[in-house]
Amino acid sequence: MKQKKHLSFGSLRNFTSKHIHKYLDLRQENKIDYSIHDAVMSGFACMYFQSPSLLQFQKELEDREKNNNLRTLFGVSDVPENTQLRDIVDNVDSEYFRPVFKELLARLQRGRHLEQYQFLEGKYLCDIDGTQFFSSKKVTCPQCLTTKHKNDEITYSHKVLQGAIVHPDIKQVIPLMPEQIVNSDGASKQDCEINASKRWLSKIKQDHPRLNLIINADGLSSKQPFITAINEVGYNYIIVAKPDDHKYMMEWVDAFDSIPGKKDVDAKGRIHQYEWVTDVPLNGREDAIQVNFFRYRIISINKNGKEKINYRGSWVTDLPLNEENIEIMVKGARSRWKIENECFNTLKNQGYHIEHNFGHGQKNLCFNMYLFILLAFYFHQIFELTDRLYQACRKKFGSKRHMWETLRAYIKLFVFASWDFLLNFALEPTRYTPMIIGPG
Repeated sequence: MKQKKHLSFGSLRNFTSKHIHKYLDLRQENKIDYSIHDAVMSGFACMYFQSPSLLQFQKELEDREKNNNLRTLFGVSDVPENTQLRDIVDNVDSEYFRPVFKELLARLQRGRHLEQYQFLEGKYLCDIDGTQFFSSKKVTCPQCLTTKHKNDEITYSHKVLQGAIVHPDIKQVIPLMPEQIVNSDGASKQDCEINASKRWLSKIKQDHPRLNLIINADGLSSKQPFITAINEVGYNYIIVAKPDDHKYMMEWVDAFDSIPGKKDVDAKGRIHQYEWVTDVPLNGREDAIQVNFFRYRIISINKNGKEKINYRGSWVTDLPLNEENIEIMVKGARSRWKIENECFNTLKNQGYHIEHNFGHGQKNLCFNMYLFILLAFYFHQIFELTDRLYQACRKKFGSKRHMWETLRAYIKLFVFASWDFLLNFALEPTRYTPMIIGPG
């Protein structure tokens, strides 16, 4: 599929830049050295190129070439110092970035790139999970969650509830605006993942009222209050239901003489066993909701004919279950690992370094840095889906790490007029530099 202009780096950057320009700056005019726009876009650029030292290199380029890549690629007029950038970004309301996430998804919809993510007709699978992106025993702020240990030591942390649209057959994930798990207003009771999930559901429904989601969540979420919250906003769900956590429901399931099932044998001789039962109570309460339960096992048989269970999983859903759809339902349920692997693992271990302390601050800095990283990742996911130049670079360099190392090296040395120019240069540098540096 050919990339649409509205999904190009230049168009996405221009929208983001224009949106940030609108942020109301309440600072005294005579005390403003750097604009909020320049601080935010500089911070975003650092995360985009996965380089905390980007500011210094671009200042050196400015001194040498009277220009820099933050200006040409990100619209930054004046490159702030690291300390000044952190001070400014700390005071920016994190909710102000929500429209950027909304717009990115809207542009994918407009370009019909989102259609391939339909899991069931008109419905999209959305993995949700919590993750920690900051932890310290020394650095803290009023928003930090606290964990007190037996030795009276305290660990300070920041966590987030993240959602991402996924498809079992597509590597790229589409992140949605996250919800911070954070204490505020001097609350004595700690915030938690479930409460954050409920807030996230409400906000995402407001952001995307016509988007039909199937919430794919872990066993922590398989409780009646959260399932009710999902249904109240009009979403469906597929949620892990471990037998030990749902003894009443399992007693109900096991009371059946037989339940519907299906078996397949793969090329390796492994048995894929599917079982399901509809309209069972989630718990023993009088007002218990009715759910559809299904489970899946992969069984191998050794040379002696003994069975070994290689995998087992069980879930509850409000979607219909039958012989025709049980395999795709299991496939969707098992794709919950995508938010761990394709999202969190990528952000933690493949160059984005979300667990690194880029700056903590006292208000919003820590979470805003997470949002910058997530937006950079979002841009890159879009380009992996739509940008042929980006795809060609990925193919040439083999790994993301190698590609970004190369791009960072180039922007330390040269100023590029556009993102496309940089990618073309990376693909064929000798085409643009027909010169030999050195003797001869």
